[in-house]
Amino acid sequence: MSITTEERSVLRELARRVAEIAALPIMAERREMWGMHNRLEPVRPMVLVFPEGAWRELLPESCLVCESEWARRWEWGLRSRVYYYDYLRDDTVIEGEAVVGKVVRSTGWGIEPKTKPSTDALGAWAFDPVIHRPSDLKKIRHPEISYDEAATERDLELAREVFGDILDVKLKGVAHVSFHMMQQYCTLRGLEEVMVDMVTEPGWVHEAMEVLCEGHRKLIEQWEGLNLLSVNNDGTYHSTGGNGYTSELPKADYDPERIRPCDMWASAESQELAQVSPAMHAEFALAYEKRLLERFGLNGYGCCEDLTLKLDDVLTIPNIRRISISPFADVAKCAERLRGDYIFSWKPHPAHLAGEFDAGRIRRYIREALEVTRGCVVEMVLKDTHTCDNHPERFTEWTEIARDLVGGG
Repeated sequence: MSITTEERSVLRELARRVAEIAALPIMAERREMWGMHNRLEPVRPMVLVFPEGAWRELLPESCLVCESEWARRWEWGLRSRVYYYDYLRDDTVIEGEAVVGKVVRSTGWGIEPKTKPSTDALGAWAFDPVIHRPSDLKKIRHPEISYDEAATERDLELAREVFGDILDVKLKGVAHVSFHMMQQYCTLRGLEEVMVDMVTEPGWVHEAMEVLCEGHRKLIEQWEGLNLLSVNNDGTYHSTGGNGYTSELPKADYDPERIRPCDMWASAESQELAQVSPAMHAEFALAYEKRLLERFGLNGYGCCEDLTLKLDDVLTIPNIRRISISPFADVAKCAERLRGDYIFSWKPHPAHLAGEFDAGRIRRYIREALEVTRGCVVEMVLKDTHTCDNHPERFTEWTEIARDLVGGG
C-alpha cells in the first residue's frame, strides 16, 4: 500500500477541512443532543439524511482526483463529510477522526446466493434459489473468522502518517452489529418459496432459521474471543438509521481493552416478512432474532417493513430502544403504542425526492407526522433515496423544510 505525493496532499487538505468543521461548537451541541435523544430525554425531533443510492448523483466518483484504491476510498469519505456540512445540513455530527477498521476475514457460509440480473442497469434483480430441498440446508457452513493483524497494521500506519497530525486516528473492529437472517435465507431459498414454505413446510423454515441463528451466535462468540468488538456509543451507524451516542454504554464494569456484546448497540430486521401476519413474523423471525439480541446492551429493530400491527411482539425484544417506523406504517397508531418509551425512528417516504419535487406537499407530510407523534422521541431519517433525478439541491431543500418544522434552525 502506497500513495503518491499528490494524493497525500489532496487527502491532507480535505482532512484539515474536516477538522475545522468538527471543531465548530454546533458539532458538540449536536453530539449532546443525540446523547439525550438516545437516552429518551426530551429534545426536539432529530433529523438525519442518508443519500445512499443517490450519492452517485451528489458525489460521483468522477469528482475524485486520487487514483490509488486506498487514497480514493479515503478521499470519498472525507469529501462526503464536507458535503454533509456544506449541503445536507442535517443533525449529523462531523467528527474529527480517521477510523481504520480491523481487517477481519471470514470463510463464508459455504453456499453463495444467486440472482437473475435486470436488463435495466438500475433495475431490480430476481431471486434464483440455490436451496431446493431440506437436505440442501447441509450445504450451509458456519463461518470461521480470523483477524489479519499485519494488513490492519499496514493500513493503520499509513493513516497515521497521512492524517495523524490533523485527525484523531482510531482503530475499530466490529462496531456495527445487525442481523438479517430472513434476508439471508430468502437469497438462498427464494422469497416466494419461503412464503409458501411457512404454510406448507414450517418445519423446514424453522430448521433453516435454527442453522442461521446458530451460525450468527458462533460469529458473536468469535468476535468476542478474538477481541474484535468495539464500542459503538458514538456516531457509528445504528440499526437502519440512527447513531449510538449515549452514556448508557458501555456498561459501568466494562474493560476498554476487551469489549463485550453487553457494552454495545445491535439490531435486527425482517423486511421480507412485511406482508405476513404478526404471529408468523414472531414465529419465524423474532423468535430467533431475540436469541441473538438478548446479549447486547441496547437494541434496534426494523427497516422498511410495516411494524404497526407487530409492535407488541417487537417490544418483547430485550433492551429494545430504537424502532423503525417505515414509510408504509400507520404513524399515528405507532405513536400511540410507543409514546416516549422508545426511539420513534420515522422513515419519511424517499420517493418525494424523485419525479416532481413538491415542497408544499413535503412540508404538509412532515408536519402531519410531527403533529401525531407529539410526546414521542422522534428521529426523522431520510434514506433509501436511490435517486433525486440528478437534482442534489433537493436534499438541501428537504432538510431545510424538516429542520424548520422541528425548530432546528
